[in-house]
Amino acid sequence: MQKNFESLINSFLENNVGVSDHFLTPVLLRQLKVNLEKLYASDQMKRAGTGNTGAERGKLFRTDQIHWLDRKHEDEFENAFFDLMDEFIIHLNRTCYTGINGYEFHYTLYPIGSSYKRHLDQFQNNDSRKFSMIMYLNNGWKTEDGGELRIFQENYSLDISPTNGKIVFFKSSDLEHEVLKTNKARLSITGWLKS
Repeated sequence: MQKNFESLINSFLENNVGVSDHFLTPVLLRQLKVNLEKLYASDQMKRAGTGNTGAERGKLFRTDQIHWLDRKHEDEFENAFFDLMDEFIIHLNRTCYTGINGYEFHYTLYPIGSSYKRHLDQFQNNDSRKFSMIMYLNNGWKTEDGGELRIFQENYSLDISPTNGKIVFFKSSDLEHEVLKTNKARLSITGWLKS
């Protein structure tokens, strides 16, 4: 796993955006996607909001649906995912001295026609989110399916297709980003490493 961790970190150090195609195992990718699809089919996904005070729902700002991962669910695949995140944080702290001591992740589903306008992931009244991570669960994604993650760098923007198995990693406070309109249901796990 350390080779995969290093690949993601090195990509981040070179470009301010880490991208890797092999962070999650094929089995874990498949089972987490099954979990997400079951949650959606049983109407357990909730419309996402914006902000952390509960005052803003953001219907015009974002139109995705989410469900938080939690060890209390006692799901073997969610727990395997958390075990991997624990390993990654140990490696990240040991090699990059980041001081990460927590995280939060949710399943994310963008129905057809959904998007998320340009934003930062760090709250104005809470700077605990240090790094954003997105892991895509989309088999057979094509260019015409849309749903790219657009990340705004200083002088240009970078569009990243949400292809199956791809992970994206960047500082939550530094890079504004948006999700472009999707023409197909777009699935991911999204979260933040915190301190």
